[in-house]
Amino acid sequence: MGSKVKKEKDLYPGMCRWLERHLTSRYGRQNCKIIVEDSHSVCLGDVLRKHKIEKFYPQIVGVPIEVDILGIVAWKNKAKLFFIEAKKTTLNLQNLGQLLVYCRLCNPEEAYLLSSHGLGSLNKVLNNMGREDILSYGQGKQIKMIKVAKWDVMRETIDQHSLVPKI
Repeated sequence: MGSKVKKEKDLYPGMCRWLERHLTSRYGRQNCKIIVEDSHSVCLGDVLRKHKIEKFYPQIVGVPIEVDILGIVAWKNKAKLFFIEAKKTTLNLQNLGQLLVYCRLCNPEEAYLLSSHGLGSLNKVLNNMGREDILSYGQGKQIKMIKVAKWDVMRETIDQHSLVPKI
C-alpha cells in the first residue's frame, strides 16, 4: 500500500491520528492542551502564534520553517513541540538534513522522519554503517535523536522493525 500513496499529503491524516494517540497516551493525564495539525503549508512561527505559544520559541518566529505534522503539548508556563516529516518516496540524506536543521533550530521534544516507502539510502548510512550519531540534536544533557522509520499506511503507525534508533 505504501507505493500506492499518490501524494505526500495523503499520509498526513493518518500521521496526525497516530501523533494524537501518542501524545495523549504520554501527556493525557497532565493538565495540558494537546494540539496536532497538518502544518505543511504554514510557517511554524504562524502556527505557534495562532496557538499563543510563540513566547516559548522566540527563535522560530520569522524563520521560514514548514513542518508537515506538528504536535504541541502546552501548559501555562511551557510548551513542547513534536515534528513529523512525511515522505511518500524512500528516504535519503537530503530528507534527513532538512529535518535535522529544523530540529537544531527549534529543539522539539521529539522528531520523526517517516516514509511510506521505506528507509531507502538512509538504511545503509544508519544500519549498515551504524551512523546513528547523525540523528542527534539538542544541547548539553538534553541530546535527542530523530527517529527514522517506515510508515505503515494500513495500520496508521510506525513499522517498529524499521525504527532507527531502536527504542
